[in-house]
Amino acid sequence: MSSRKFTRAAGLGLAAATLGLTLAACSPQNTLNAVTFTGSLNVTQNVPYGPAPCNVMDVYAPKNVQNAPVVLFIHGGSWQNGNKDSHKFVGESLARAGYVTGVMNYRLAPEHRYPDYIQDAAAALKVLRDKAQSYGGSPDNLFVMGHSAGGFNAVEVVDNARWLREAGVPISAVRGVIGVAGPYTYDFRGEPTALAFPVGGNPDDIMPDRHVRPDAPPNLLLVAANDTTVDPYNGVTMQAALKKAGVPSELKVLPGLNHITIIAAMARPLTFLGSTRQQVIDFIETHKLP
Repeated sequence: MSSRKFTRAAGLGLAAATLGLTLAACSPQNTLNAVTFTGSLNVTQNVPYGPAPCNVMDVYAPKNVQNAPVVLFIHGGSWQNGNKDSHKFVGESLARAGYVTGVMNYRLAPEHRYPDYIQDAAAALKVLRDKAQSYGGSPDNLFVMGHSAGGFNAVEVVDNARWLREAGVPISAVRGVIGVAGPYTYDFRGEPTALAFPVGGNPDDIMPDRHVRPDAPPNLLLVAANDTTVDPYNGVTMQAALKKAGVPSELKVLPGLNHITIIAAMARPLTFLGSTRQQVIDFIETHKLP
């Protein structure tokens, strides 16, 4: 595999070994979600944010909270796979930290190519902001987070001036963006993921590192040291673009983690794998409104 290529090998399944289980007959991801309990949280499923059947999100919120930070999480899967139901553990983990958290579905390739899924992220953020107070969140204390392809979506929707403006989300309301093992700068032409981009599309017109606005909020880029699916170089290049634009950023290379375990470590039972969850919480606590 070329060191700078992002391939469909990004599948979302969490290795059974990650859980310390050998449940050959079960989906490892389902196993993780099966031990994720949402008792004492308010969970609202399938909140619509657009006209397509998949334009829905689940919202996880602490009970009796007011003016909490609000996080939108976007799943990965090469823009062709994955869903919100596989990331219950992320919603639960962030809600336990005190944040109102939307975990979204979005329109998938090849039927829907860039920028459809970016526009979905912007639309979901708009609805989550509009409804934030009803869940106990602050509409002006927003964060966007994504893993893998979802990391691309998160960084693109926030750092490109176009998408928030088109969706009617005030740029000042977004306090930060968190990309986890995202492919921010690669040539998709000739790759399986080309199905997620316009026919004849040019990476120079699409990659997030080409779209950084100077007034973008702080970016946290988490990279897995052992990632063989999305090369860590993506984080280095993205941070260079952010620095050139004068945007505050942090690039954290997390040792011992790979493309899957870096997001698995968001699950509260799996924080022993690495510091993903703590890095995310520290970033939000640093940049949230007082």
